[in-house]
Amino acid sequence: MVDCSYKGLLEIPSNLPSQTQVLYLQANQIRVINYTSFTNVPGLRILDLSNNSISRVPPYAFHYLRFLQVLNLTNNFIQNLEGQVFTPLLALKELDLSYNNISNLPESLGNNTRNLTFLGVKNNHLQTVDRMVLETFTNLRVLLAISNPWQCSCPILGLKLWLENFLYKGGVIDELICTSPETRKGKNLLQIPFEFYKSCPPFSTSFPMANIHQHGPEHRNNGRHGYHGDHLDGSHHECEPKPKPRPANLRHAIATVVITGVVCGIVCLMMLAAAIYGCAYAAIMAKYQKELKEVERMASAAEQGSPEEKEPLDSSLA
Repeated sequence: MVDCSYKGLLEIPSNLPSQTQVLYLQANQIRVINYTSFTNVPGLRILDLSNNSISRVPPYAFHYLRFLQVLNLTNNFIQNLEGQVFTPLLALKELDLSYNNISNLPESLGNNTRNLTFLGVKNNHLQTVDRMVLETFTNLRVLLAISNPWQCSCPILGLKLWLENFLYKGGVIDELICTSPETRKGKNLLQIPFEFYKSCPPFSTSFPMANIHQHGPEHRNNGRHGYHGDHLDGSHHECEPKPKPRPANLRHAIATVVITGVVCGIVCLMMLAAAIYGCAYAAIMAKYQKELKEVERMASAAEQGSPEEKEPLDSSLA
C-alpha cells in the first residue's frame, strides 16, 4: 500500500514501487492522467484519485491496470468520459464518478466492465442515461445517482423501465428526483405512474437490446442503434401526442345496426315459434291424457257391470 494523499502533488508520481496494489492519491492537485502514469504498477487493485483537479481522463489512462478492482474519481472536474477509458479494466468491481460535471455516460462504458457491482454517479449533470448502457452491467448491485438534473420526459422512460427491473432483481438504488418538466419537478422517477408516459413515441418504450441485430453495419459501426442513434441531437426530448383516432364510418355503423336488428328479429321469431309449438304440444297431450282416462274408466265399468244387471241373471239361473 502506498499513501500519497494530502501531499500537494501536481501529477502522479513516476517512482511508485512495482509491487503496489493499493494507491491513495486523494486530496492533491493532480490535473492530468498520462498514458504512462501507471506503467510501473500493473498489479494495482485499488486506486483513489478523489478530491483532485482532474478535468479529463484520456482514453488509455488505465491501459495497464487489468487487475484494478476499485477506482475512485469522486470530487474532480470531469466533464466528459472518453468511450474507451474503462475498456481495459476487466476486473473492475467498484467505480465511483460522483461529484463531477459529467453530463452523459458513454455507450461503451460497460463493454468490458461486466463484473461491476457498484456504480456511483451522484451529484453530476446527468439528465438521462441510455438503458442500453446499464444493460451491460449484468452483475451490478448498487447504483447511486441522486442529485442529478433528471429530465423525466419521454427519453427517460427506458431508464425507468430498467430501474424497475433492477429493483425487482434485488438491486439497490437511491432517489432519482426530477427537475423537469414542471409538472414532475421534485418527484421521484420511480414513483411516477407509467400511465403518464402513454403518449410517448413507441421508440421510447422499446427494448433497445432486442433490436441490435436488426440494424445494418452502418449502425453498429457508429455505436448507435435504431431511434437512439437517430435522435441524439435532442429533437425528441418532449413527449409527442398520439395521433387522433380515425372517425367511424357511418355506412359501416348503419350496416352493423341493420344486421344486428335482423339477427335479433330472427332469433325472436324462432323463440316465439318454439313457445307456440310447446303450448300446442302441451294442449294436445293434455287432451289425449283426458280421453285416455275416460276410455279406461268406461272399459273398467263394462268389465265389472252394475248390480241391477247382475240380479236378473242370477234369478233366471235359479
